[in-house]
Amino acid sequence: MYRILVVEDDRELNEALCYALKRQAYETVAAFSIQEAREKYQEYLGKDTIQLVIMDVNLPDGEGFVFCQWIKNQQEIPVLFLTARDLEEDVLKGYDLGAEDYVTKPFSMKILLRKIELILKRTQPEQTKGYDDGNLKIDWERAKIAVNQKECAVTPTEFRLLKILAENQGRLLTYDILLEQLWDCDGQFVDKHTLAVNINRLRRKLEDADHKYISNVYGMGYQWIG
Repeated sequence: MYRILVVEDDRELNEALCYALKRQAYETVAAFSIQEAREKYQEYLGKDTIQLVIMDVNLPDGEGFVFCQWIKNQQEIPVLFLTARDLEEDVLKGYDLGAEDYVTKPFSMKILLRKIELILKRTQPEQTKGYDDGNLKIDWERAKIAVNQKECAVTPTEFRLLKILAENQGRLLTYDILLEQLWDCDGQFVDKHTLAVNINRLRRKLEDADHKYISNVYGMGYQWIG
């Protein structure tokens, strides 16, 4: 699960960014100043750390350029500037400091989310090509599933749902997150009832008395517990 630090002093915009990112199954950490951003970074240091920083240039206690330089000295974390400062020298300074991208306000949220997706794909280690716990074996690239060494057939929607859940092991995925992910990828209408039907089919195909993979958190969503 990718964790993104959002450094923006405009609270409404910060909340909007975090909300949009969470709907794409990212974990977010909000900060409203350079000092708070440093404290948040230190707080997560040694855990799963932070995979991306989105930050403004104009902050209450200084320029985002300063924090970008500071965090790059700590470790190589991709930085995306999101700011109203559109002067050529500011854009060039951002890139000179090692930023992956420099986006000026106003901006399209859909385009920003796509930029974030591409940055993470480019900068983060390639995810595993399969899943194998001895009972359930999945080849993501070939879309092949085997349960207890026997091939298991699933529909495209079931496979996509399985991949979303397994890649977010241990994290509660709300109904909204799953519905949006399935809609974006399959191009087919999926409602809450259809989601529940697909979940139940997957559980019947994958689970038995000794192997449980999907937990239903009542009223909220689902979680991969394999």
